Amino acid sequence: MKRLISDTLVIAERNLIRLPRAPDLLLAFTVQPIMFLLLFVYVFGGAIVTPGYSYVDFLLPGIIVQNIAFGGFVTAVGLNEDLSKGLIDRFRSLPMARPAVLAGRTLADVATNALSVFILVITGLIIGFQFDANIGEILLGLVLLLLFGYAFSWVFAWLGLMVSSPESANSVGFIAVFPLTFISSAFVPVESMPGALQWFAEINPFTIVVDAMRALWVGAPDENSILGAFVWSFVIIAIFAPLAVRKYRRAASGN
Repeated sequence: MKRLISDTLVIAERNLIRLPRAPDLLLAFTVQPIMFLLLFVYVFGGAIVTPGYSYVDFLLPGIIVQNIAFGGFVTAVGLNEDLSKGLIDRFRSLPMARPAVLAGRTLADVATNALSVFILVITGLIIGFQFDANIGEILLGLVLLLLFGYAFSWVFAWLGLMVSSPESANSVGFIAVFPLTFISSAFVPVESMPGALQWFAEINPFTIVVDAMRALWVGAPDENSILGAFVWSFVIIAIFAPLAVRKYRRAASGN
């Protein structure tokens, strides 16, 4: 366990060090979230009715959840690159814990997700977002966000090991996750959707997590959404972490 922890931290540090050398990846955690937030608030905000809330208060939790779910795309692309370049084989030859490669990748995503959350919250406060919560609820919301982002890092890790190229990893991850974020309560009230979409949106984990964030940060009613959000996060980890580890072992052995 001691070796696993130390090796995981080394791999996480490696993945974080490379970000400043790849500015295009860093933009995904800084400029892109701000663009999404400003475009939705000032372009669509005037046309979307959110009873009881200003649109920026309604939107910010949804934008953050969407952005943090996509934070794992770096893991998908990076794992696929390491696999295609033979770096995974080099890791196998080192005296290191095997699970550390995946654990380090997903741990690094927690740091980058924390950066994107900080940037979005600061931007939201500047354009008018207001917390209706105590410090404990705000911190619990941050824990939930990072946990949900960590869960989706395992989803992207599995996707990255399933596809044939880094470009495919990015595209497949986008196609798989993007519709889920829009067929949810992230950007519009679920009640405004057609019947079939509304049914799907209500059981969508993104809706549950976004509703939980609104309950924690802006005082929306909590209809067991907070508990449901934590449960969904752990369920996603429980499903996709073993799948990613199994695929990694097969990929590393050449199967």
